[in-house]
Amino acid sequence: MSVSMTEPREPEAPAGSMGRKQVLEAMSGLMMGMFVAILASTVVANALPRIVSELGGSQASYTWVVTTELLAMTATVPLWGKLSDLYNKKLLIQLSLGLFVVGSLVAGFAGNIELLIASRVAQGIGAGGLTALAQVIMAAIVSPRELGKYSGIFGAVFAVGTIAGPLIGGVMVDTSWLGWRWCFFLGVPFAVAAILLLQRTLNLPTIRRDVKVDYLGAFLIMAGVSTLLVWSSLAGHQFAWGSWWTVGLVTAGVVVLALAVYVESKVAEPILPLGLFRNRTVSLTTLASFLVGVAMFGGTVFLSQYFQLSLGKSPTVAGLLSLPMIFGILVSSTVSGQLISRTGKWKSHLLLGATLMTVGLALLGTLDSKTNLVVLGAYMVVLGVGVGMLMQNLVLVSQNDVDAHDLGTATSTLSFFRSLGGSIGVSALGAVLANRVTAQITEKLGPLPGGGEGGAVPNVAALPEPVASVVRDAYGEATSELFLISAPIALLVIVAVAFLKHKPLKTQSGNERLAEETAADAVA
Repeated sequence: MSVSMTEPREPEAPAGSMGRKQVLEAMSGLMMGMFVAILASTVVANALPRIVSELGGSQASYTWVVTTELLAMTATVPLWGKLSDLYNKKLLIQLSLGLFVVGSLVAGFAGNIELLIASRVAQGIGAGGLTALAQVIMAAIVSPRELGKYSGIFGAVFAVGTIAGPLIGGVMVDTSWLGWRWCFFLGVPFAVAAILLLQRTLNLPTIRRDVKVDYLGAFLIMAGVSTLLVWSSLAGHQFAWGSWWTVGLVTAGVVVLALAVYVESKVAEPILPLGLFRNRTVSLTTLASFLVGVAMFGGTVFLSQYFQLSLGKSPTVAGLLSLPMIFGILVSSTVSGQLISRTGKWKSHLLLGATLMTVGLALLGTLDSKTNLVVLGAYMVVLGVGVGMLMQNLVLVSQNDVDAHDLGTATSTLSFFRSLGGSIGVSALGAVLANRVTAQITEKLGPLPGGGEGGAVPNVAALPEPVASVVRDAYGEATSELFLISAPIALLVIVAVAFLKHKPLKTQSGNERLAEETAADAVA
């Protein structure tokens, strides 16, 4: 089922790449939008207990405040990517920023937990658009050969937003004259500024074409993925992994996705073209991105909890302890991008990045409640350097090896599978953490009130020292086990990258390549 429409277009602009000054001006708006999207997902991490408590929410509400935003973002990324291949990219990214502003304002003024959860859906849809479109637009205005230097900056923005979000949220909650509502208000002025900057600086050539949007395929993909994400988010918390709920949700998700595959194979303009995966580069970079999501996000998301419950640090200090990883990602993504643009060689950077990520995760697998902070920081730098060399460059390599009219779809596919891997990794490793902590505490002390499966996290500061020591050790050992599980998964990333065939980076921007492809099609 496809709905056909003709998109009104501006007069066609001459194809050509933008000058460096124009690119940097456009990047300022793109980076601001990207930072806002990432911040929305991470800033509430340390503020959630206070938010849910003040709004009278339950433990289930706590889970859904996080899950709804993640669901909306992950499930809509493929649709945003496809729309970017069909419609005006500038209008789409401004629309996604507008959705984010609306969602943020509603969340900030929410008077009950139900309204807050609903607002997170709007935030998630907007964040999904920003995640997909920022990289698509960069590929349109910059050639793959030059994109490395800019991708490094985007990687740095991603890293800062991911790691600094919990720190900012913790500071706001700890500051009496701000409070948790500013976790949502904070991004609004940046999003508005990004909309205005993009209106002034981003000028993209557009091509008039008949558009067929596969709404049925989009609905089936979002429904199937959302069902599986609901399962992975709630399993181990609201019901057991081996329960009938698991059987029902997984079966429903797989069946709906199978229907989506069938529909996508029949329509003229599929949301996720199956032929894209016949491209070896796209298939391998997609697999690698999924594994990076599982290993990197699945493990590191629990570091903040480790800092607080095992090392006894405050939320603000826990955020500061994440700075070594930010530094590693910031430096390596920038330097690696510059070197790739200068030399045109990318495979060695991906291999080294995947190797360092694996080593960093393995080193973090040795931590416990008594790990020296300097040693811990060094391990996090190793992990950060690896991630910085790997994550954005996987997108670059994929964009380099697809036709210009598939840039949006290819880019959003990698973002989608990375987010999907991250959500599955967080859920699965979260269940491992909960089970290991419960088992160790029960073994040494017997069941603690609220310490069982699905119960509240113990308030270590309020416990007697002998009990607190056991709890700290339990969280330290359980967290190290998560990284030992993540390291072999990261090892598979090295294998996927090793099978990538090195291809020279193109020297034309996406707009220039699209103009050539369109002219060739017209002649044919």
